[in-house]
Amino acid sequence: SQTVDNFQQCLWIGFCKMENVEHEVKLLITFIQRLGTKNGDGQFEVTFGKLFDDEEGQQTFESIVGTLKAARKRGIINFEGQMLLKGAHDSVVITLLKEEL
Repeated sequence: SQTVDNFQQCLWIGFCKMENVEHEVKLLITFIQRLGTKNGDGQFEVTFGKLFDDEEGQQTFESIVGTLKAARKRGIINFEGQMLLKGAHDSVVITLLKEEL
């Protein structure tokens, strides 16, 4: 039936989106390692401004803010505040807590 077909399509789209988010989180890890420096605890850190302004990152991420939120939700990174906005939060430090998913 049409309803079943629509439901299966929604499940597939949801799966594809979830896979894409995981791929972007993995990419985010490599970008933080490349752009950041290690802190006293041996964790990589980078400021939001440096990550946001990176030309390769701008070409790679569909939404860097969305990817950061997804990574924080998974316990991969941490940063102060609820949301990061370009300009206002450029100096906020993003800490890499885990180096793999």
